[in-house]
Amino acid sequence: METSTGITISRRGAVLAIGFDRPQKKNALTAAMYSAMAHALGEAGADDSVRVVLFHGSPDVFTAGNDLEDFMERPPGAEDAPVFRFLLAVARFDKPLVAAVNGPAVGLGTTLLLHCDLVYVADNARFSMPFTQLGLVPEFGSSYLLPLVAGRQCAAELLLLGEPFDAQKALAAGFVTRVLPPSGTLEAAWSAAEKLARLPVNSVRITRALLRGAHHEAIERQMREESAHFRRMLGEPAAREAIAAFFARRKPDFSGL
Repeated sequence: METSTGITISRRGAVLAIGFDRPQKKNALTAAMYSAMAHALGEAGADDSVRVVLFHGSPDVFTAGNDLEDFMERPPGAEDAPVFRFLLAVARFDKPLVAAVNGPAVGLGTTLLLHCDLVYVADNARFSMPFTQLGLVPEFGSSYLLPLVAGRQCAAELLLLGEPFDAQKALAAGFVTRVLPPSGTLEAAWSAAEKLARLPVNSVRITRALLRGAHHEAIERQMREESAHFRRMLGEPAAREAIAAFFARRKPDFSGL
């Protein structure tokens, strides 16, 4: 197992696993972690011996989302920022993506799952997309993908209010394959990934492309629009107040904003 800046890269046969491994920070994601994951996906895409990629976190947490301290020290000011390179790498990846989720999956920890083909979550998993609570907007094409799988009203509740929800609600929203006991989540994901890897490679890749084909261009278009709003809004008063409140451990005051 190779460890790189909070990311573990491991291999089991034709399945490559990318793990969030920063448990002291609840696997919060940094620019260096995004760079490492974008690089790993690039290599996996070019390596014919890799047929499936699996994302996972720790036994107790998938990821707490962006590390806000790192995020503010290295704000993603352009489309070539590490976070946006990772988002595009996932959106353009042409091999199956599988995920195993235990515990909290915040922000990108939830929106990443909308791009995965098979998602196995523990019954202790908790999801949230708190973008509006941070004075920001959704990312990773979630404002397109979530209404597509969950319906507009469900997506509006989850994205506008940004409140946490449990594994059963995620299953009902349509982006979870199966809910399992925490001890069985990762192995179920590995088993499914290995099944995919044993199937004829062209059949799997073309079927996946057919499933996604009608939406591929629209997803990238939406990602770029989200990104433009996100970058601009990072410097606006609402986001500055929300992030200041987070570090001060107080409720944000959005009166007048």
